[in-house]
Amino acid sequence: MTTQPPGESGTQAVPTCYRHPDRETYVRCQRCERPICPDCMRDAAVGFQCPECVAEGNKGVRQVQAVFGGGAVTTPYVTWGLLILNVLAYIAENVSDQVLNGLAMSSGAVAYGGEWWRLITGAFLHSPLDAGSFALTHILFNMWALYAIGPELERRLGSTRFLALYLLSALGGSVAVYLFGIAAVGASGAIYGMFGALFVVSRKLGYDVRGVLWLIGINVVITFMVPNISWQGHLGGLVTGVVVAAALVHAPARNRTKVQLAGCAAVLLLLVAVVALLPPYAFDTALRNGIFG
Repeated sequence: MTTQPPGESGTQAVPTCYRHPDRETYVRCQRCERPICPDCMRDAAVGFQCPECVAEGNKGVRQVQAVFGGGAVTTPYVTWGLLILNVLAYIAENVSDQVLNGLAMSSGAVAYGGEWWRLITGAFLHSPLDAGSFALTHILFNMWALYAIGPELERRLGSTRFLALYLLSALGGSVAVYLFGIAAVGASGAIYGMFGALFVVSRKLGYDVRGVLWLIGINVVITFMVPNISWQGHLGGLVTGVVVAAALVHAPARNRTKVQLAGCAAVLLLLVAVVALLPPYAFDTALRNGIFG
């Protein structure tokens, strides 16, 4: 600890903080030697440093990142947020029929009613309790899969990239329903997208992917064996998830973020173009056959 040299009067001048000149202090930054007051002191390996020296020193410290870019994830907040949102939507739809009526995925409503939001909102709804014995199983399975797989993928990809994967997979499932189905609800498109992403990520990291392939295979078989399951939404989400995950994990380290952003944007533009340019074939066929009266 040093002091300023004596003034002309022969008395020792009292040093003041370089950031707060009205505050006297006898403590100096260990790096630049400028006097600092208690509010400006930052703990260092030895003594204290000023805020500017701490910031300068941090520039040379490599920030911890997720494996494929983005900030490191300690708590998977996006996964928990998606879980909560799905559960709240399920409660809301069982309280009011208007939730399903206005938000469920319907190819006719999207194509001829301009209700494009259904492409996303339908992925947060599930079969209501009065829909039969399958209703509760529907949301329980999807939320269990999100709980089991979501945190691992979020930690590997980073929160923002994981959210992009989830939403694009959900949209991919809805677009497949738009083209080849009529109506559907459920997060299954997003969940199957996560299955596909888990395969891509595991393969990239050199893990044994046989267990993931069994998981995907069993669920695809169930998709076609159990009635009233939207195979369109499942397969659409699976394919989209694989494509998005490939763009995220195979992006070169140099300009990784830009390449990943471009890949996700390309998938989004393709899905939007499909809805904008192509008619809903299954809905139109049903309409021509008089199914809707």
